[in-house]
Amino acid sequence: MSSQPKVYVTRPDVDDSGLELLRKSCQVSTWHETYPVPRSELIREVAGKDALYCALTDTVNKEVLDAAGPQLKCVATISVGYDHIDVEECRKRGIRVGYTPDVLTDATAELTLALLLATNRRLFEANKQVYNGGWKSWAPMWMCGQGLKGSRVGLLGFGRIGQEIAARIVPFKPAEITYTTRTPRPEEAAAVNARYVDFDEMLRKSDIIVVCCALTPETKEIFNAAAFQKMKSNCILINTARGAVVDQKALYEALKSNQILAAGLDVTTPEPLPLDDPLLKLDNVVILPHIGSADIETRKEMSRITARNILSALAGEKMEAEVKL
Repeated sequence: MSSQPKVYVTRPDVDDSGLELLRKSCQVSTWHETYPVPRSELIREVAGKDALYCALTDTVNKEVLDAAGPQLKCVATISVGYDHIDVEECRKRGIRVGYTPDVLTDATAELTLALLLATNRRLFEANKQVYNGGWKSWAPMWMCGQGLKGSRVGLLGFGRIGQEIAARIVPFKPAEITYTTRTPRPEEAAAVNARYVDFDEMLRKSDIIVVCCALTPETKEIFNAAAFQKMKSNCILINTARGAVVDQKALYEALKSNQILAAGLDVTTPEPLPLDDPLLKLDNVVILPHIGSADIETRKEMSRITARNILSALAGEKMEAEVKL
């Protein structure tokens, strides 16, 4: 019997550079399809493993941890979010949790700005007109969107990603950048000339609201019917954080009734959205398939960080990025 630690990887399509790091000193087994591992398969395959390499599509709760057994030392996710992992249950069992927070900051900030501009300037609506015959000739007000210059931009969340989004918005000359967090960050805000406001003021005064916060009990469905009622009719909502921050039924009603102007979403609940979801029938929403960190080099490094987190945990050493339990 090999004395090498055993690692189960829930995705075979992560970049191989991370898996190669693990194979040098571990027995590595993987799910074999490019869609999320079925629950029954995960329960069966995690048994007896020393570490679990997972993704945000995998719910790692008490059931999975029980199935793994007492020898499980580490759960490492190839994501910055870890709300799919029961961290409290991991804490009770002394299981360390790794994630990949810093490496995807720039990629996510870039995608957020791209989604903001695409929604603001109605790029996807306009593109459809090229293919469906709607483009007849130039017209002075046809397909006009809103400019970023002179707008008031609010950020819900002002961590690493929020700060990088703000820095990318500055060259577009907005009238003001505001942010809402649990704790004001005056030094970081000064770098982008951002002003701290409470959530209610952000809702009432922003032309664009960008969601870049963590999903917590406090932020779950914080954008609900009551929030949309306070927002300006020309406001655009951009969400590249977590789908559950937004009450999607309330968002649909707000968009359909033109209570707000438009929305751009890189995250939804569930993922993927069913093809009959009512949001997909609206023209004033842009929906992407959760590609915030989908930059080639970023995804490669995420794979390597996840592997290094596992190797460090197995060796009893400091992990590169560990969730504080």
